Amino acid sequence: MIHELTREQARRIAVRAQLLTEPRPVDLLEVVRHLALVQSDPVKVVAPSADLVAWSRLGSSYVMGDLEALRVAGSLVELDMMLRPAEDIALFRAEMAAWPGPGPLKEWQEGIRDWMLANDECRRDVLGALAADGPLPASKLPDTTIAPWESSGWNNDRSMRKLLDLMVGRGEIAMAGTEGRERLWDLAERVHPATGTVPLEQAVAERDVRRLRALGIARPKSARTPNEPNHVGGAGAPAAIEGVKGRWRVEPELLDGDFAGRTALLSPIDRLVIDRRRMGEIFGFDYQLEMFKPAAERRWGYWAMPILHGDRLVGKLDATADHEAGVLRVDAVHEDGAWTRRMRSAVDDEISALATWLALSVMRGVLPGERQGR
Repeated sequence: MIHELTREQARRIAVRAQLLTEPRPVDLLEVVRHLALVQSDPVKVVAPSADLVAWSRLGSSYVMGDLEALRVAGSLVELDMMLRPAEDIALFRAEMAAWPGPGPLKEWQEGIRDWMLANDECRRDVLGALAADGPLPASKLPDTTIAPWESSGWNNDRSMRKLLDLMVGRGEIAMAGTEGRERLWDLAERVHPATGTVPLEQAVAERDVRRLRALGIARPKSARTPNEPNHVGGAGAPAAIEGVKGRWRVEPELLDGDFAGRTALLSPIDRLVIDRRRMGEIFGFDYQLEMFKPAAERRWGYWAMPILHGDRLVGKLDATADHEAGVLRVDAVHEDGAWTRRMRSAVDDEISALATWLALSVMRGVLPGERQGR
């Protein structure tokens, strides 16, 4: 049976799955377990993204740094820039053991394998240094790489950074904390809990199930993405969305139930919006993160936050936390479509709540309801 859904139904399923309805959840660890992951990111224009994700779900009960406290306590681990429940590491061990991939390798996997072999001495030096003195930041690890990492992107010639990333993928090392602005690395056996190993095929299927539980509705297949896929394989039940081409999978438990929407300010890399294709297809939301654009080319701002109201993404908040001045500077509230007075009041209340959570006062450059391009 294929579940025929309207876009409104699809949106509500996605919003409910992401715990962005009333009543708010109350337990942080259970929130992360339900969401399966919270993406970690060093950008702090308003607040660290992971903390914003937690605040947008839990509200004022979330205290900045509670996620880090769970990581320090061992309840969460960071894997590939994602904070995950520590017990879920069992779902990745088989993949780590099969690195760079099971079965016949693709050309790009062979290239990674060969690059690692060329730098195996450096890899062994890193393991030795961590065994003796870990945890350590990358700046204190021996960089004896021979073959430079070459790419056309962000990691070009960042050999040591890439080596550490690949060693994480092999299950040899893990992120163990921070020292100032640097990440600390240690042997994975000292960081990851002593769980068993779920067989690879079963682990992939279970990760699909958990991903769909967190997303509510998603494509069975999608383009390859770094760190965490957007697709869910055969998890859930087949679905079709009115006016949207292609196949979908839906979490059956979310097909029924009341919808109690609310207003929320989201991180630009929040799970509800990070899959830009799904965001456009279901929500019809025009958005992209503009921090890498020249200022003159930005429409919404350096780190504009998507605004959720009920089951719709209705605008963007361009704001910056200035802790030295003690203010949350609101440069613009960009409205998509016609806002009612009630919507503006709800967004205004959420901006005030954000400022209160950050222990800042609101300083407005543009009042809610006014449009400003930037």
